[in-house]
Amino acid sequence: MRSRTSASLLALIVIVLQAIAARAIAAEKPNIIYIIADDLGYGDVQCLNPERGMIATPHLDRLASQGMTFTDSHSGSAVCTPTRYGLLTGRYAWRTRLQQGVLDGGDDEPLIVSERLTVPQLLKQHGYTTACLGKWHLGYLSERPADAGSSPARGKKAKAAENTPPVGSKIVGGPTTRGFDLFWGCSNARTMKALVENDRVIESLEPVDMLPRLAARAVQYIDDRAADSRAGTPFFLYLPLTSPHTPIVPAPEWQGKSPLGSYADFVMQTDAVVGQVLTALDDAGLADSTLVVFTSDNGCSPAAKTNQLEQAGHFASAGFRGYKADIWEGGHRVPFFVRWPGRIAAGSRSDQLICHSDLMATCAELIGATLPPEAGEDSVSILPVLLGKATAPVHEAVVHHSISGRFAIRQGSWKLCLCAGSGGWSKGGDAESPQLYRLDTDPGEQHNVEAANPDVVMRLTKLLEDYRARGRSTPGPDRTNDVPIELFKP
Repeated sequence: MRSRTSASLLALIVIVLQAIAARAIAAEKPNIIYIIADDLGYGDVQCLNPERGMIATPHLDRLASQGMTFTDSHSGSAVCTPTRYGLLTGRYAWRTRLQQGVLDGGDDEPLIVSERLTVPQLLKQHGYTTACLGKWHLGYLSERPADAGSSPARGKKAKAAENTPPVGSKIVGGPTTRGFDLFWGCSNARTMKALVENDRVIESLEPVDMLPRLAARAVQYIDDRAADSRAGTPFFLYLPLTSPHTPIVPAPEWQGKSPLGSYADFVMQTDAVVGQVLTALDDAGLADSTLVVFTSDNGCSPAAKTNQLEQAGHFASAGFRGYKADIWEGGHRVPFFVRWPGRIAAGSRSDQLICHSDLMATCAELIGATLPPEAGEDSVSILPVLLGKATAPVHEAVVHHSISGRFAIRQGSWKLCLCAGSGGWSKGGDAESPQLYRLDTDPGEQHNVEAANPDVVMRLTKLLEDYRARGRSTPGPDRTNDVPIELFKP
């Protein structure tokens, strides 16, 4: 009898110790939610632009107050697809075949090759479950039903309809083949009507319905993962929103909420989605064990009627020059907030220069993993910054890229643009190339000081050439770019 009692007691002790160990692992490996808005400008968030911002964003303001605000964060590109590539791979997209523009939508060969390590694959190797809910825009192919038919393309709407895979189509090379256990969303804005779950188009829906449905699906996912998370299996939720990108379609209950028009309404609805996610974490008891990131994939698009917004007193790029697609700051300087209660100081701010490509190395350090030399070539961990332990700049330099494939390199306060003008959609600007700006004294990039600083131009040019030649911008063995890269374009 005594031996049975001892065995039972020992078994109970083992169960208790296992539960404690599971909780300890969960505490060491937080859930990660990465929310990325689509075409949201730095100045569209009220707390970042209090004097020249006219759109209410209470939930983003609250997130900022509860965590760390980065004031010098950059998307990997001034447009959608390349930014998303860099975010999920830790590698600049200009090292791939995509030298300018974005993937068109419909049937595109996946930009992330199957052999490349992605952030969700890394996290899965260390016990995470992973989900991508929202806009993919990194390419996949479709196998359409035999009776789907097609119609000749006439104009943008007809082209979009032709490119949109019908219900029942199979998706080939999509997110579930690149590290995600679950995908629920769409390819891009042009093919948004095709709602995909994992590898199948399951529904055709109107674009106005996508954001509300996406918010509900994210809340459901958090609720579904709550028990496993508390038991020691963390999750990574990549939430690439479809807003406030065109089509600018705020839901009926959000229409007219702002006197600035439909774009501002859509921004407010986007902010409310973030609020829904944060509330879901609170309701599930996961707020303290979840690291939440919010950012945008590039600057605000001129399609938001930025001229009219400025006339009404709202500057979507705050005090920065340019908008989406541009090499200037308004093209790629973006909001970036990170909350992790008890680990990241509430209300803290950082002026560290960072890039979306840093997610890979940050996750690796967070979970105690070592990246293989062929992964994350342009990724730097910002975990020391988040934990208040960084005593020096984490980046040697960051490379920027415009929609037309023009380059800029940023080091400290110096920014060298290897083009004349915006390199994107904005008009005007210096007619000479290169452009050199000192952002600490000229954040609006109004004064080209290239002629007075030839040594800086030479140093930064050489550094960019070195990054190209080495196939990486971080320490490690040299790598090979996928295609030849032209740094200097007319």
